[in-house]
Amino acid sequence: MPSDTKPIERLISFFSEQPCWMIAPLAAKLHYSIPSVRRFLIEIGYCSSFTHNGGWYTLRSIPRFGRDGLWFYRDIGFSHAGSLTNTLIEIITRSPAGMTAASLGEKLRSRCHSILVHLCRHGKLQRQKQGRSHIYLAADPHISATQRQAMPTALAAQIPAEIAVLVLVEFIRNPNSSFEQLAGTIEHNKGVTIDTEQIVRLFAQHDLKKTIPTAAPRSYEHLP
Repeated sequence: MPSDTKPIERLISFFSEQPCWMIAPLAAKLHYSIPSVRRFLIEIGYCSSFTHNGGWYTLRSIPRFGRDGLWFYRDIGFSHAGSLTNTLIEIITRSPAGMTAASLGEKLRSRCHSILVHLCRHGKLQRQKQGRSHIYLAADPHISATQRQAMPTALAAQIPAEIAVLVLVEFIRNPNSSFEQLAGTIEHNKGVTIDTEQIVRLFAQHDLKKTIPTAAPRSYEHLP
């Protein structure tokens, strides 16, 4: 590229070669100071990542945000809400029945438990204990009331994949077990608490619901 090319044009060309940059390598490649590169980015329009402590940059024209407002380049995440804090608040507020830290971490590809606790302490979110997990809810009392009403159904639909595998494996081993017996055996053997309604919906999703008979709860005294 000619040496007299304007720095902003050069900067744009770098992003056409690579969609995400950290600020120091970008400044070194452009041969300008970091404060100058920041000014150029502001002039063009940019987004900073919500992952990696906001250390990655892309031009505002590059991301193609999905319905959840997220865009990833490899493991680098960007959100139209901006920071991880704002993204958590927006996603939780929009969710029909709140979300667990685990489901949020999976969606955002970022650990966020400590931030969620901080947001609750400062009144930016609410949370409700459900089994061994917390469900994070909107701060707005009207929205959170609706989320609480929908929570049982949504929790069943959001059963984590690893727990679903435990349920299905246990069912294969003991096909005559009731829903209650499956939940009890998994809690006894694996230390994982799962709601019966979650198992009901899991089996319904896999067209296995009618194969489960009703039965009295099993005694666990002679289980290993």
